[in-house]
Amino acid sequence: MLYEICTQTDPGLTRDNNEDALTFDAVTNLCILADGMGGYNAGEIASGMAVAFIRSELGRWLSQAGKHANSREVRRAMEICVENANHSIFNAANSNPQYSGMGTTLVVAVFQGTRLMLGHIGDSRCYRWRAGQFQQITKDHSLLQEQIDAGLITPEQALTSVNKNLVTRALGVEDSVLLEVNEHRVELGDIYLMCSDGLSDMVSDQAIAAILSGAKPLEQTARQLVVAANAGGGRDNISVLLVRAKEASVKRGLLSRMMGR
Repeated sequence: MLYEICTQTDPGLTRDNNEDALTFDAVTNLCILADGMGGYNAGEIASGMAVAFIRSELGRWLSQAGKHANSREVRRAMEICVENANHSIFNAANSNPQYSGMGTTLVVAVFQGTRLMLGHIGDSRCYRWRAGQFQQITKDHSLLQEQIDAGLITPEQALTSVNKNLVTRALGVEDSVLLEVNEHRVELGDIYLMCSDGLSDMVSDQAIAAILSGAKPLEQTARQLVVAANAGGGRDNISVLLVRAKEASVKRGLLSRMMGR
């Protein structure tokens, strides 16, 4: 399995700065997206620290040991790297008054063969488009989601709730954090969308699915998603990271090519 990856980020229409951060490593198929929160520029610091730290630590581990690691080992490596990133952000927030209270959401994905190890904290999401079916495969750590789970409100009522952005779990806010990690099987042709809530709050699932359904280059799809979020109001920073599972090309030997096989 080969993985095609692209990213797109935009400050939106109402924010002066972009507190989202995202990156990927095409060698290890490590993908990371974070949406910062906090005071003046503090969210930008928290998300940037999270993405840089996890890419460095987890990327190094994956390049050295990850190729032969089992699911349990990859999961543990993800948890350790995220916990270390949490300590770094928490300590920075407590030693610098201007960064007090800063934190960030997180989605981190490791694609290996037909396996996806997916971790998340907060309300940044990962969706999957598979054979015409669109599905959210992360579950928000938010007050709104807890209210839905408790039957206090319906998913339809949640769309207009004033509590939309209150997360119950974030990286760097406390001295310890729990990364939720789940394993998924990847199928040929799958498209995975990691995004900040600047997309999911502005564009309906149906509209996102319609954009993903077109057989377009990933870069064009990513741009369309950002344009749709801005058209819907652009009230927050918008970040998307798209991953498409493609068939691995097999190089034929010289004799086979000469014989047309």
